[in-house]
Amino acid sequence: MSSFPDLAALHAIGAAQQPTYPDAAAVDAAVARLRRMPPLVFAGECDDLTAKMAAVSRGEAFLLQGGDCAETFDGVTAENVRNKLRVLLQMAVVLTYAGSVPVVKLGRLAGQYAKPRSSDLETREIDGEKITLPAYRGDAVNGFDFTEASRIPDPQRLLDVYNSSAATLNLVRAFVTGGYADLRQVHEWNTDFVRTSAAGQRYEQVAAEIDRAMSFMRAIGADPQELRRVDFHSSHEALLMEYEHAMTRIDSRTDEPYNVSGHFVWIGERTRQLDGAHVEYFRHIRNPIGCKLGPTATADDALDLAAKLNPDNTPGRLTFITRFGASKIRDGLPQLVEKVTAEGVNVAWVCDPMHGNTFESSTGYKTRRFDDVVDEVQGFFDVHRSLGTWPGGILVEMTGDDVTECIGGGEEIDEAGLAHRYESVVDPRLNRVQSLELAFLVAEMLRQA
Repeated sequence: MSSFPDLAALHAIGAAQQPTYPDAAAVDAAVARLRRMPPLVFAGECDDLTAKMAAVSRGEAFLLQGGDCAETFDGVTAENVRNKLRVLLQMAVVLTYAGSVPVVKLGRLAGQYAKPRSSDLETREIDGEKITLPAYRGDAVNGFDFTEASRIPDPQRLLDVYNSSAATLNLVRAFVTGGYADLRQVHEWNTDFVRTSAAGQRYEQVAAEIDRAMSFMRAIGADPQELRRVDFHSSHEALLMEYEHAMTRIDSRTDEPYNVSGHFVWIGERTRQLDGAHVEYFRHIRNPIGCKLGPTATADDALDLAAKLNPDNTPGRLTFITRFGASKIRDGLPQLVEKVTAEGVNVAWVCDPMHGNTFESSTGYKTRRFDDVVDEVQGFFDVHRSLGTWPGGILVEMTGDDVTECIGGGEEIDEAGLAHRYESVVDPRLNRVQSLELAFLVAEMLRQA
């Protein structure tokens, strides 16, 4: 497509949150290699997701998006991927039953290897000496170890992102088509969670209702294909220009460009400048896309972004992902939703209840309170209910493991308990039990909605 900007043009505009590579020739070699790699996803799959997101924007479906804050190369194991997928499927069953609407399942995986940072540098005191090195920007850019060699941005890691993402998608596709996603099995996992977990016992009534529904389907001999497999899509923040541009292909059916590194990609809060390189890149690709909106976003900002990113107002094309914080969402969100809706803009509204609620614990850990996460989702639902609009979904940073990174929940993790199993390399995630708790609580909100 002749109007699609080349990489040099995007960098000339000014791309925020990009690493500074020391070897330009090595970057060019990595990008050239990526351009020759097969697609990780296909344009037709992206179009299918756009249709599903159109249903979300119309209030006919609900989006569940979840996964790691930042994936790591070491985390690409069958067990890790299976555990994340298992919890997402468990959450989806509860939300589907309570909301009586289809749940679009979108993994924050197979590409979430780069993170924006508030500073290019990080300083630590080691043996009485202050050491300053480049900030860790995710495994796509540099290493987590605080050494000079580890923190140098390495373009070879872009190829490692591709290979790790391919391995993850292979695992996910095998699981969701090979019986692991069978609705009856997933419901048994939820039954086990309710029976054995003190946190889960609060939700016994909902679990029992789902059990009766499953028994009814068995009694009438219902065994449709939909019970045995699910549609599952991948997503990540498209941050690194070299990787995302190299993974863009022109679709042979439509002659339109698609980012084939993931089905759904989004613009972060730090890179949504209307005249910036990320918005310029995103306005050309035909994937379903998202844009984060934080507490500084105005209704006019939202309208300007929608006009540039979705000028044809195509349903399912654009999702606004709000991340206000529990204390600000009830005051900040209404004016955005009200004005965007009044202008007839087709958009799905999704709540990210994680990023606006981060703080440092007294023990020095970056953390979030489970109650704040729940309160922001509740505020999101309250605002949409008051305006007569649809709360389209949630985006959650979570893991299928029993980590201790967020405070509270039924397990009552406190600040001292964070040290027990804090494994995230960037932001804190809800653990398995907290994620399932959240699903049951959001299920109650969906019923009211």
